[in-house]
Amino acid sequence: MTGLKNCAMSFDEFQNQARLYVIGALEPEELEEFELARKDLGQEAEDFITKCYSMHEAFALSLRPAKSSDVLKDRLMAMVRNRQKS
Repeated sequence: MTGLKNCAMSFDEFQNQARLYVIGALEPEELEEFELARKDLGQEAEDFITKCYSMHEAFALSLRPAKSSDVLKDRLMAMVRNRQKS
C-alpha cells in the first residue's frame, strides 16, 4: 500500500483497527492505512482513539499479579539455591 492511496476504510473498520492500534498490534502496512483513515475521519477518529487508550489504561491498571511477590521471591531463591548445588 502506498501513502497516495485514498482511504476506503469505513468507520466500523477503523474502530476495529483502533483497538489493535492502541496495543501496538498493527502490521506496518495496516498502520499506514490506519493513519490515512485517521486523517480522513478527523475528530471522530481522534475521539475514538482517546476512548480506546482510556479503556486500555483502565484495564492495565485493574490487573493484579497472579501470585504475590513473596511467592515469586521464594521461588526465585529456590531456583538460585538449586543452581548453586549443581
